[in-house]
Amino acid sequence: MRIIGITGGIGSGKTTVAKIFALLGIPVFYADEAAKDIMVRDKQLAEQIRRHFGDAAYFPDGSLNRKHIADIVFHDKEELDILNSLVHPATIRDSETWARQQNAPYVIKEAALMFETESFHHVDKVITVYAPEALRIRRVMQRDSTDRNAVIARMHKQLDEQIKRKLADYVVYNDEQQMVIPQVLALHETFLTFS
Repeated sequence: MRIIGITGGIGSGKTTVAKIFALLGIPVFYADEAAKDIMVRDKQLAEQIRRHFGDAAYFPDGSLNRKHIADIVFHDKEELDILNSLVHPATIRDSETWARQQNAPYVIKEAALMFETESFHHVDKVITVYAPEALRIRRVMQRDSTDRNAVIARMHKQLDEQIKRKLADYVVYNDEQQMVIPQVLALHETFLTFS
């Protein structure tokens, strides 16, 4: 089963592009959403998180205390790196298991931090979704009802867009200048020939 990765900076529109592939009947694994689920579902991972971040990392009902963890990792890069080193391998394993269970010509794995976590080694090709920074900032401010500085701070935690474009096999331009659907349809046809 071929796995195609989709990545892009915050506000680039990678989830929108993934949803277009889903409309074409291609299964999509949303890594960020899956990671939140895995942090609860995977008992071994939950124990590792609890050991490092304390019992307050989980509520008594077993659900994840996201605020407790966020308060730690978003102010300390070393703590964020530790959390990522625990969660990303579990998410990669989960995505590979999921991919083997699909019945499609190929599957999509959507992940914000594909190059940053080196999960790109676990996919066959990578698409990066590109949008100019000013447009991305505006989109995230509207979507998350947040201020410009908060968006910029989140952007600085991700790899530069120019580097992502160089590392990717394909680029989808979501810059309000080019139509996205024809770009996705062309890629879909390309990926069908790989299968």
